[in-house]
Amino acid sequence: MKNAVDDQLKKVTQKIASSEAVVVLTGAGISAESGIPTFRGEDGLWKKHRAEDLATPEAFQRNPQLVWEWYQWRRGIIAAKKANPAHEALTLLESSIRQFLLITQNVDGLHGRAGSRKMIEMHGNIWKMWCTVCGEKMENHALDLPPLPQCVKCEGLLRPDIVWFGEAIQSGHLEQSIQACQNSDTMLVIGTSGVVQPAASFASIAKESGAYVVEINPKPYLLDIADVTLSGKAAELLPKII
Repeated sequence: MKNAVDDQLKKVTQKIASSEAVVVLTGAGISAESGIPTFRGEDGLWKKHRAEDLATPEAFQRNPQLVWEWYQWRRGIIAAKKANPAHEALTLLESSIRQFLLITQNVDGLHGRAGSRKMIEMHGNIWKMWCTVCGEKMENHALDLPPLPQCVKCEGLLRPDIVWFGEAIQSGHLEQSIQACQNSDTMLVIGTSGVVQPAASFASIAKESGAYVVEINPKPYLLDIADVTLSGKAAELLPKII
């Protein structure tokens, strides 16, 4: 069994080494290995509120202080965590591939902390915010924000720069992601459940365009699409590949 896994790892390593265009999709699983809860499912209950009920424009309009309190709690948890070897391996991969794009569904900023730069944060970034009045965008890592943060330019109410349920992905991000999938030689799909659209379709788009698709996940879901499925933790497998 060990030899079979080693052969798969070697095969993936060789494929990446010969690729000119690589696209990577990451989900909550890669950050869970840093100790960050998913904030959905079993981890999604906070003060009797479900994450799906708080991460909506309607919830923010109804009670912005409650939503900000939830995000401040999340920021406090994330601030104490570090990027893991999987994040760091992807940074190394970025530096060695001519055409590279990392698409992440995570909002924790750990990829950026590890050094990733050619990256699209599909669902936003918890450390960024924008003004609901003037639209000014800013980044703030403070853990002692006021209950209702205000814009420094117009004193309007700030909101987290997160794509909430019911909101559309930024069109430019979606177009760039699809194009990268269509143009890739190899696609790595890491730690994602494959249920959140539009990212759930990216592997199929890459495969239909001729890409070699690799899934790394403790519970794989791309068995009908992936050329290679590596069942395990990304923090253990990615450093062996890259």
